[in-house]
Amino acid sequence: MSAFVHPDDIRSRFSAALSALYRAEVPQYGDLLTLVSDINAQALKADAAGADRLAASGELARLSEERHGAIRVGTAAELAVIARAFAVMGMEPVSYYNLAPAGVPVHSTAFRPVDPAALARNPFRVFCSLLRLELIEDEALRAEAAQTLARRDIFTPGARELIETAERGGGLDADQADRFVAELLETFRWHAEATVSAQTYDRLVAAHRLIADVVSFKGPHINHLTPRTLDIDAAQAAMPERGITPKETIEGPPARACPVLLRQTSFKALEEAIAFPGADGPDSREMVAGTHTARFGEIEQRGCALTPAGRALYDQALATGDFSALPDDWDALRRGDLAWFRYRATPQGLASHAETADLDALIAAGFVVAEPITYEDFLPVSAAGIFQSNLGAEARQTAYAVDPARADFETALGRPVQDEMALYRAEQDASIAAALKALGLATAA
Repeated sequence: MSAFVHPDDIRSRFSAALSALYRAEVPQYGDLLTLVSDINAQALKADAAGADRLAASGELARLSEERHGAIRVGTAAELAVIARAFAVMGMEPVSYYNLAPAGVPVHSTAFRPVDPAALARNPFRVFCSLLRLELIEDEALRAEAAQTLARRDIFTPGARELIETAERGGGLDADQADRFVAELLETFRWHAEATVSAQTYDRLVAAHRLIADVVSFKGPHINHLTPRTLDIDAAQAAMPERGITPKETIEGPPARACPVLLRQTSFKALEEAIAFPGADGPDSREMVAGTHTARFGEIEQRGCALTPAGRALYDQALATGDFSALPDDWDALRRGDLAWFRYRATPQGLASHAETADLDALIAAGFVVAEPITYEDFLPVSAAGIFQSNLGAEARQTAYAVDPARADFETALGRPVQDEMALYRAEQDASIAAALKALGLATAA
C-alpha cells in the first residue's frame, strides 16, 4: 500500500497550482506578486532586527508562500462538498462572518489550517461565502436563480471520487493527490460562458452584482488571490508606478508601529469578456457578447491577533475613528491581555537556573521572549469593503435587515465553525507550558 501524502503537502501543491492558474488568467496578478516581493525585500533590508524576529518565529519562512483566496458558492450542497475538499488539505472552517449588514448578501467562513505547525508549513486560506438567496427581493428572480444553481455541478466527477477516497481510506497517495489537485482546480477555473441570458444577467446585476457573479457561471471562479506584504502602505504607493490602479483606501486598522489584525488593499476589478447564450437558451449555438466585472488582485498585511478585550477596543475605535485607546506598544498589549503571544525559552534561559515561573520576571531576565501571534483570520467590515469596492460604484450599500443565520450556515456546512479565539488561546497556553517545561519550572499539560 502506498504511503499517504500529508495534508499539508497536498495543500501546498494546490496553493501553488491555484497561484499558477490565476497568474495565467489574470496577468496583473503576476505584477502584484513581483511588487510584493520587492516591497518585502526592501522592508527586510531596512529592518534587520525585525527580519531576525520574523526568522526566529518562523514567520519569514512562510512569507513568500502565503496566499489567501476567495470564492463564492451558490448552494448549501456546494458549500458542504467544498468543506470536504478543503478537509483533504487539512483546512478547517474558522469563524462565521455575516456580511449582510454591510449590504453584501452572503455569509462566510475561512477555511485554513488550525495547527500552528501546519500554519508554519503553509498558511493557505480560502474565504468562502455562501449566497443568501432569501435576500433577493424579487420572488421570480429568486426562483430563477435557484433553478439555475440547481442545474450546475461545480465539481468534476474525479474530484468527488477522490474526496470520497480520502474520506474512506484516510488519505491520498502521491498519484491520487496529484489527480485531486488537478480535478479540484477545475472548480476554481474561470469560465467565460454565462449560464443565463443577457437579460437575466442584467436583472441579477440590478439585484446585486455579487448575486450575478455567483449565479451566472458554471462554477465559483477564484475571484482574488492575495499575497502578504510587510508594508502595505509602501505597496499601495508603489502600485500606480507599476501600472496597477489601487482602490482608494486601505481597509482595516491605521498604520501602527505594532501592526494588529489585518490590513488589505486591491487593484480594481477587471472587466472581462463573456458570452451569453442566445435565444435558444443554455444550449444555443448563437452566443451574445458581453462583459463581467468581478475578479481583482488583493494585497494584505497581517498583524498580531487581538484577544477579546483587544478586539472590543478595536471595534470601539473603528466606530469612533479614534484608535488612541489601543496601545501601540508590544509590552503594553501583552501586559494588558489585549493581544495573543507565543512564549519561547531563550538560549540564555536554557543555560541559566530560573527560580520563578512568573512570565514577566522571566522576560525581564531575558530567559523568555514573547512573540506576537499572527492574526490568521479576517475582518467582516474589511471583507465587505473589498467586495463593495470591486462591485462597481452603483453597488448597493444598504444593509439587509436580517438575522445572521449562523445556525443555517453551519447546517449547510455540515459542521460547526471553529472559534478563532479558542485557537489563539490554545496556542498561547501551549507555548507557555512548553517554555516553562524547557526551563525546568513546570511540566507541559
